[in-house]
Amino acid sequence: MINNTTETFDYNTSREKLILAEYGRNVQNMVEYIVALPTKEERNRYAQVVIDMMGFLNPHLRDVPDFKHKLWDHLQIISKFKIDVDSPYPSPTNEEMNFKPEALSYPQKRIKFKHYGHTVELMIKRAKEITEADKRQHMVNSIANFMKMAYTLWNKDHVADDQIISDLRELSDGGLDLSEVVLNKVEVKAPVNTNTGTRSQKTNNRGGSGGRQNNNNKGRQKNYTTNGGSRRSN
Repeated sequence: MINNTTETFDYNTSREKLILAEYGRNVQNMVEYIVALPTKEERNRYAQVVIDMMGFLNPHLRDVPDFKHKLWDHLQIISKFKIDVDSPYPSPTNEEMNFKPEALSYPQKRIKFKHYGHTVELMIKRAKEITEADKRQHMVNSIANFMKMAYTLWNKDHVADDQIISDLRELSDGGLDLSEVVLNKVEVKAPVNTNTGTRSQKTNNRGGSGGRQNNNNKGRQKNYTTNGGSRRSN
């Protein structure tokens, strides 16, 4: 007799998605069972048992402040906020737990010279608003020297003062007096060599010590040959 019944298997892919995977499938099934219980007295009794089991499965939560409160919140989350029990803590709502913050608005500003940055443009705008001549000239010098320092980050080989003044004139739209700008000298430092010597020097040093050893060995062989010949003749 041939059995035509088809045996079905219960795969994880066919099951409902785990809401909180750290508690496992059995806890989620028990919570679903509690939700379907008819009386609140039964739901409260079984809910307390599940809370104790959840705390046992995740002992690290005991080190978290108000870990009991967290367990009751997780119970609500697993039940999809459908469980009706007398919780000792205020029950969270679906809106509170799934709150999405507003998207941040990123500044979209066009920068004329990216290697100087947008801050330089703000500093130039502030300098144009200063009425006192001394303070204004002092700030113009500070801006120019800052631009020169920023320029060296992009071109470490050559820093032209005329280029800095030309860029500052363009950024300020000719609104700043650049006749008395004093630019400090920027020293371009060469990269530091952390090696104590070059490979050739190290090779020569090793070769020098090796050469002395080879000469000593040759001297020993010569003496041994001479002495050995005399011994064999004896």
